[in-house]
Amino acid sequence: MRGELQRFERSASGPWQPVGSRVPVLFGKNGLAWGRGLAGQEESGLRKKERDGRAPAGIFRIGKIYTYDPALPAGANFPFHQVTKADAWIDDPTRPDYNRFVTIDDPKNPPPWFGKEKMRHNDFAYRWLVEIRHNSDPPRPNEGSAIFFHIRRGEARPTSGCTTMSEDALLGLIKWLREEDHPCYVLLPRIVYEDKAASWNLPASSLVAPGGKF
Repeated sequence: MRGELQRFERSASGPWQPVGSRVPVLFGKNGLAWGRGLAGQEESGLRKKERDGRAPAGIFRIGKIYTYDPALPAGANFPFHQVTKADAWIDDPTRPDYNRFVTIDDPKNPPPWFGKEKMRHNDFAYRWLVEIRHNSDPPRPNEGSAIFFHIRRGEARPTSGCTTMSEDALLGLIKWLREEDHPCYVLLPRIVYEDKAASWNLPASSLVAPGGKF
């Protein structure tokens, strides 16, 4: 349920270079399971399922930012959407729009399912949501939905599958993201990272933490 997040950049032909400092993060209260993204979905072992309390492991594209605010923080430049009272993210595996962002026509007269799926809760933890594109291309029923970076609820409170951090750390991430750089998120246990670093072209484990330890 605990980890450290380190940002990296590289040019098209250059080596990975760390950016900023490592920040503590929290994720699934029940640990990790392989997700569906750019890498990881073909691995053998435990698979991410809806409501399993696990965060998806693998490599994932970063999607849009969803925020209560009318604009991103100063210095940020990334696709975003201001969340309204008509917006929802569907986590019901029986619905055809499972793991999709949707907007209803009339929030004053919402459909029965909307109350459990709406995105506008005026909840501080959801002020900033950065989409982690797990199970997105296309979604498969019951394989996990609504996976985001967002503000943590406490220094020791894990999640049902998202990755959380302090608001300052999340704002630092948001300001750093650039769509043209094709940002991705890698989430792996240390021993798996060390095994996959070369074949998946990841930063060397010695760069991720002193002595190669996470």
